[in-house]
Amino acid sequence: MNLAKRKLGLMVSTAPEHPNLDTALGLGRAALDRGAEVYLYLIDDGVVGVEDARVQDLAERGAKLFVCAYGCQKRRRPLSDKATNCGLVVLADIVNATDRFLAFN
Repeated sequence: MNLAKRKLGLMVSTAPEHPNLDTALGLGRAALDRGAEVYLYLIDDGVVGVEDARVQDLAERGAKLFVCAYGCQKRRRPLSDKATNCGLVVLADIVNATDRFLAFN
């Protein structure tokens, strides 16, 4: 299936060791392979995974990576230069601008 010009939004709020991250990344890779644009937003406990090699691999393949700056602050995590640090306004924009949006909580 050709997904060119289609947009997939993914949000992960669970810690990197939870299976949700692998599921989201697998969907992201499959969508990228079929020509879709992929947006991954990490929030809550998901912010811990921003520098995870699996997450960075998806970003290197072309996914746009976002991390909740407030979530990083609450978890005493430094802001990462490997993702766009942002807030819920950007998440709302992703939800509104994508053809499909999936949340992994």
